[in-house]
Amino acid sequence: MQKRLLFFFLFILISMSVVCSQESGYASFYSKRLHGRHTSDGGHYHNDSLTCAHKTYPFGTLLLVRNPKNNNEVIVKVTDRGPHTRNRLIDLSYYAAERLDIIRAGVAKVEITEIDLLPEQIRLIPVPKVYMPVSPLRFLNPELQSHIKNILSPEKYTKKRGE
Repeated sequence: MQKRLLFFFLFILISMSVVCSQESGYASFYSKRLHGRHTSDGGHYHNDSLTCAHKTYPFGTLLLVRNPKNNNEVIVKVTDRGPHTRNRLIDLSYYAAERLDIIRAGVAKVEITEIDLLPEQIRLIPVPKVYMPVSPLRFLNPELQSHIKNILSPEKYTKKRGE
């Protein structure tokens, strides 16, 4: 009997922690004009990313944002501080707001739940960006490519220095 009572209280405690970790409030979104600007975590804002600004959650925290009107959900990562308006809970990236279907309204009521899948040490590691070097010579016709390669070749510079 005591085990059942203990499991019951444990179940109630766990279910209450899940319910209490959910916030609800109003969300707005970043303007398209802010594309490329710096965020508080040191990165750059991109319109097509799934990021957000929140006043209290640590950078790198994943949040499940749900629009209760249409039950659309999106998972966003906290990369900035804000919103700096009193009655707003979160600022979403343009793409996240588009997926929640709040672009037309501008401001909409949302529910936020923290997703704590990773420990903080791993969460704060920056995500590496992959850059592929693309030679501008690739887009020229073959005659111009060979001419420019002859001009820019390092052998030519070493011959001039050696003379």
